[in-house]
Amino acid sequence: MQTPGVPAIEVADLTQRFGTVLAVDRLSLSIEPGMCYGIVGPNGAGKTTVLTAMCGLRHPTAGTVRIAGHDLRTARETALARLGVMMDGLSLPERLTATEVLRYSAGLRGLDGGWRKRAGDLLEVLGLDAVPRTLIVEYSTGMRKKITLALALLHRPPILVLDEPFEAIDPVSAHSIEQVLEQYVDAGGTVVLSSHIMDFVERNCRRVAVVVDGRVLVEGPVEQVAEGSTLNERFVELVGADPVRPLEWLA
Repeated sequence: MQTPGVPAIEVADLTQRFGTVLAVDRLSLSIEPGMCYGIVGPNGAGKTTVLTAMCGLRHPTAGTVRIAGHDLRTARETALARLGVMMDGLSLPERLTATEVLRYSAGLRGLDGGWRKRAGDLLEVLGLDAVPRTLIVEYSTGMRKKITLALALLHRPPILVLDEPFEAIDPVSAHSIEQVLEQYVDAGGTVVLSSHIMDFVERNCRRVAVVVDGRVLVEGPVEQVAEGSTLNERFVELVGADPVRPLEWLA
């Protein structure tokens, strides 16, 4: 699916400022094709900012992003055509049903009639076929996550970028999504995701980057980063969680 020897995503010296706030500080990553790659960190660490820059949703203050070898600044359309994106805050056509949204997306992308089979399969495995007449405006947070994932997968992109794909997702749906992503990676696709669910990252990601204060604190194979502990235990150790003092009023 992707050119051998060319990183699926390459980020070099990425810097993002919001006024006086330095959200991302010269962050660099090189993600090889055909793997599930995890980006983890505490709230406010800069994970979502990095992912939005990877997807071309925000121009970084400095640094470069290459998608399958294509620079986002100079070959934007070519680079973005290789991505499927699931990010919080993306607008959806609120007055359409799930099938109508997928049909609309297929039309925009110029997909042939095969999109109907893909759409039906995605709606079935994500459990959205049970509410075929429900409009997007009536969707719960978890349902909106699922239709956004379906939109990201519909055109069968070589790279998926997912921001907290399991947030607000029930356990049964999470299991289904995990299986879909496994199939996608087994077929040669690349998944780059942020998540606070360390069990999923430990089971499915080949490599992981721990981001703190907009920088990569440690990066490598999951088992190497974990250093013999669970990834969750190692994450708490790396981030340096302080003990919670006793709250007398709770007694």
